[in-house]
Amino acid sequence: MLDSLDIKNYRNLRKLSISSLGKVNLIIGKNNTGKSTLLEAIAVYATKGDLALIYQLLGDRGENFRQNDPNKNTTELNIRAISSLFTDRFVGFEESDAISIGFLESNFLRDSPSAEKTISIRFVKYFDEIQKDLQGGITSRKRILVHNTVDQEPANLKEGFEIREGKSSSIFSFEEDRLFRNRTGFRSQGNNDNLQFIRTRNIDREINGKLFDKIILTEKEKFVIEALKIIEPSTERIAFVEESLGERSAVIKLSKSAAILPLRSMGDGINRILTIILALVNAENGFLLIDEFENGLHHTVQEQLWKIIFDLAGKLNVQIFATTHSEDCISGFASVLNKHNNLIEGKLIRLENRNGIIRQVEYDANELRIATVNNIETR
Repeated sequence: MLDSLDIKNYRNLRKLSISSLGKVNLIIGKNNTGKSTLLEAIAVYATKGDLALIYQLLGDRGENFRQNDPNKNTTELNIRAISSLFTDRFVGFEESDAISIGFLESNFLRDSPSAEKTISIRFVKYFDEIQKDLQGGITSRKRILVHNTVDQEPANLKEGFEIREGKSSSIFSFEEDRLFRNRTGFRSQGNNDNLQFIRTRNIDREINGKLFDKIILTEKEKFVIEALKIIEPSTERIAFVEESLGERSAVIKLSKSAAILPLRSMGDGINRILTIILALVNAENGFLLIDEFENGLHHTVQEQLWKIIFDLAGKLNVQIFATTHSEDCISGFASVLNKHNNLIEGKLIRLENRNGIIRQVEYDANELRIATVNNIETR
């Protein structure tokens, strides 16, 4: 679990340090304060800079720049795509220009980023070191970083980017035409199982079906049914059925009826809850990220959903980060956080854009209770 967070040079988060995080964290703030960007950075950290995730993040923002033109400049397109991850899209080759995402370590003087588990992404220059046998066949190929190109620059110098975790690193060439080709979303691939990321677009029925397959006939299926009862108390069972070739959708059985109903016929709220809880129970011992928590949810159900989320976060050891614009969402979160029987630590974090610099204000349970009682604006 992340107990703090330090981010540098990732999109509009030039330098952001959050000294304390909880098991359940709600991120608030006005538009263009970096709420969604913060979730992206956590996803990059949780997956150790997985290329499939990065491809999806670029695609969601229209920044993978795939073109059908056979004469396209592959290097130029790859540089353009990766540079969009960096603050001001800056292409710099110094270590200080790198994206870094990690947590803070306390020392005698101050908190500082932990180098051992930090994930970093940076532009690099390198050359290929090739070993050949006596017949001229290549026996090994290794990419060697060039740290100082001022005095002497190898003729075969190339540009790429490095993804590093601690002392381990991988170098990717911008010349690779297949760098981002044929990569699908990381959730649908089933890898990086310690992370589930629910984006603003709300419901992905294909992914929901695959997530349900993983928990069917287990205790986690019961957790899903109990959550759906927030909207429909007579929920008895759900299943995913194939409507057409390769397409599945959820159906629901209610105790008060013999009919099997399409879940989507019952409104956005119950489908949003299904998406959230399926992601949560599939993120055991990992992270759940939810962008715009309140999407599709009436204010009357949000406190009940937060109660289930806090409960399952403790049972399944899932650290949760959600964003919202909704005062009702904040109120429901605060109410559950301040219940006397709540044993899960939660934090409210407000992001502010001050002259282009993103800063944070952190509220623990007691501070949030005081703000709520005194009607202090937290958004």
